Amino acid sequence: MSIFSAILEKLGFSHKTDVTAATPPATANGGTASAGAASPATASPVAPVAMSQVDVVAKLEAMSAASTQKLNWKASIVDLLKLLDLDSSLDARKSLATELGCPKEAMGGDYAQMNIWLHKSVLQRLAANGGNIPKELL
Repeated sequence: MSIFSAILEKLGFSHKTDVTAATPPATANGGTASAGAASPATASPVAPVAMSQVDVVAKLEAMSAASTQKLNWKASIVDLLKLLDLDSSLDARKSLATELGCPKEAMGGDYAQMNIWLHKSVLQRLAANGGNIPKELL
């Protein structure tokens, strides 16, 4: 499992698209056609499954309140990973940065630049996956 997938899982994201549950197209007599009887021209397209929104901020705030550590997840990728009980080591952050496509120049010797990029990218991707991240954090 990728690190970002682990982040999604810890925050309760679920992306289930069940293509097999699509209703077969109706026939002229009101019944339904079997999967083999529907031609590509008459088969109805599978509607995308609506993505439920995850209240990321509420979940992280609740985790933060329950934590004995004072973690600034709104500004620090290390603190965000710690709050989610994930590996926050430099090697883990490098792996996550590589997974998310961090520019090579941001992954050089100064890891502060990588951490800033990584924090912003994780929050943006959470928002893109249905998380309600406030604009000021993006």
